[in-house]
Amino acid sequence: MHSGKKIVVWFNEVTKDNVATVGGKGANLGEMTKAGIPVPQGFIVTADAYFYFIEKANIMGKIRSLLEPLDVNDSKQLQEITAKVRQIILDTPIPPEIVAKIKSYYEEMGKGLVAVRSSATAEDLPEASFAGQQRTYLNIEEEDEVVSAVQGCWASLFEARAVFYREQQGFDHFQVGIAVPVQKMVQSEVSGVMFTLEPVTSDTSKIAIEAVIGLGEMIVSGDVTPDTYIVDKVQMKIIKKEIAAQEWKLVKKAGGGKGDDANIKIVLTPEEQARQKISDEDIIALAGIGKRLEDWYQFPQDVEWAKEDNKIYIVQTRPVTTIKENETGEKSEIEAPVIVSGAPASPGMASGKVRIITDTNQIDEVMDGDILVAEMTTPDFVPAMKRAAAIITDRGGRTAHAAIVSRELGIPCVVGTGQATTILKNEQVVTVDGSQGKVYDGKLYIKEAIDTSTKPIIKTKTRVYVNLAQPELVERVSARNVDGIGLLRAEFMIAQIGEHPRYMISQNRGNEFVDKLAQGITAFAKNFSPRPVVYRTTDFKTNEYRDLIGGQDYEDMEENPMIGYRGASRYIADPEVFKLELEAIKKVRQNFKNLWVMIPFVRTVNELRKTIEIMESEGLKRSDDFKLWMMVEVPSNIFIIEKFLEVGIDGISIGSNDLTQLTLGIDRDSEKLADTFDERNEAVLVALERAIKVSKSMGVTSSICGQAPSVYPELTEKLVKWGITSVSVSPDMIDTTREIIAKAEEKLKLND
Repeated sequence: MHSGKKIVVWFNEVTKDNVATVGGKGANLGEMTKAGIPVPQGFIVTADAYFYFIEKANIMGKIRSLLEPLDVNDSKQLQEITAKVRQIILDTPIPPEIVAKIKSYYEEMGKGLVAVRSSATAEDLPEASFAGQQRTYLNIEEEDEVVSAVQGCWASLFEARAVFYREQQGFDHFQVGIAVPVQKMVQSEVSGVMFTLEPVTSDTSKIAIEAVIGLGEMIVSGDVTPDTYIVDKVQMKIIKKEIAAQEWKLVKKAGGGKGDDANIKIVLTPEEQARQKISDEDIIALAGIGKRLEDWYQFPQDVEWAKEDNKIYIVQTRPVTTIKENETGEKSEIEAPVIVSGAPASPGMASGKVRIITDTNQIDEVMDGDILVAEMTTPDFVPAMKRAAAIITDRGGRTAHAAIVSRELGIPCVVGTGQATTILKNEQVVTVDGSQGKVYDGKLYIKEAIDTSTKPIIKTKTRVYVNLAQPELVERVSARNVDGIGLLRAEFMIAQIGEHPRYMISQNRGNEFVDKLAQGITAFAKNFSPRPVVYRTTDFKTNEYRDLIGGQDYEDMEENPMIGYRGASRYIADPEVFKLELEAIKKVRQNFKNLWVMIPFVRTVNELRKTIEIMESEGLKRSDDFKLWMMVEVPSNIFIIEKFLEVGIDGISIGSNDLTQLTLGIDRDSEKLADTFDERNEAVLVALERAIKVSKSMGVTSSICGQAPSVYPELTEKLVKWGITSVSVSPDMIDTTREIIAKAEEKLKLND
């Protein structure tokens, strides 16, 4: 080693001034130790040790020759070459002086179980740029295993995603080093994370703490729901608690197990499940540590903590990544590495762990809050999509199945990335920006710009409704300048119930189905009252129904479920299930008369007539406070629209997605035909114009609830010109659509 450079250092020997040699993680551990924060003991194998290893082993030339011809956009080549580079590093003996130092420090700190983590470094570059790209080894024990784990961390500097990122950013692979902190494992009785601001609202006057019983891996992976405690940072007083039932805990396997296989799940008793995870005293103590950390770093912190033998330890802290704002309060670029990009398909941002699905048989692996990553999605993916926080696909465009369903679910989506399934890794935590078509490494906490200006509320003659499916969004969306819900999708609520209604009927549990569905609908009707909520009765297709518990006993396999047994034809063939849904609607309407009904996928006039007869026999008749709408999404609806309207309905709502699909004869999920699938096609425009104008002439209101108005503002202008009564769009497009309509109405002098 060169004079003055150290192979290994203790935590208390380093500070933030040593980032170049110990990386961000290492520097943080040193800073916390210096600040008197309770940090588990440990040492750091410095980046100098890594560079010395590369130089002494004389392998730089060999690695460089492998990387020089590499095309990182060739996913297969990227995987093959980076695997060879890692193998070279793993097969090369570590200089004995480094091995001796690592073993000496490990012995001096008392041996035992340790965590061996990567901490990448580069001149003038924060470590956050490399977050999540290198390996971490947990539950490592014995000298030789610690040395092997350090070598594994060095090799992980050449993981495919790390090499891809450095090439994209123009970094020299040999200017980036890697330090390796080795730290005592805390066998947590309780563990969790703490944010020294409220992460959802970025309220800096609060501290948010999450806690689970057992090891902390559960909270990071999202396998269990933690307790959440909110503390007032000024008064150091607990102001909110959410106690979550935790069914099991993760603990160290007694007497054996290594690395990731060292832990086992233990089922908790009902008493343990219901218990608050940590005492109020511990909550305040943790908040106090969090406040000290924020004061020390002069920036809000994201903290990992654990408790063992009645002592609280801080395992790691990092700055909360946020969007910078310029002087005008507008968002600027996010300071985090973009690891995958594609077409922006559904707006919004969400973070979570990656779950790569290569086959529909794997969709059960997608848990609530996961980031679903697939080559492309099909209708079979829908149940998993409803659980996902965001969706990323290799293929497809803005009208692909993933894009449309994501917009309807209100979750971010990026499509057409080309290589997400190759670059991303299962369990990797990423943030998806569906508005920009970018995927960032790590979990970002987004501070929204606060608009302090008082904009006048825009009023329009044409109503602006919203498409909604998720109860979690209701309260926030209902506070917006929106006239009601133009499309309330039943499918999400039924997926939450999780059982096929026929199966529940067979168990004499039909009333349970009614109660649960009514409960779901009530959340929307209550928050929007007295504004109308147009509930679309179930439009599950057979493949979606089959995925519910008991569904396979009642649903046939269909070659093309999109044009199969769905919509009104289902109600007529199976009125018993339809009547359960009607019972739920009636139950909600006892308290909220703003709930209306819309019938989907009506192929024939007779289907509409028979559906209305069933509804009336159950006591749901059109009246001044109960409106009945029909979806217009089948070409037959357009050709003989007068006959449909004569049956007796109050309104139509155009489902532009299916109408375009069936008018142009295009599977809307086809990537090759994605460019041809366009609601602005002349034939589709003729259909839209006819539906709106005929309805107007017959005194029937008209709306549209497909994705077209959310994507094509110029189409919205045409709809207003033709006399549409309302436009229903995704939540992110409410204000934009209102502005477009206002301008169109001004042009047409409709506001007089």
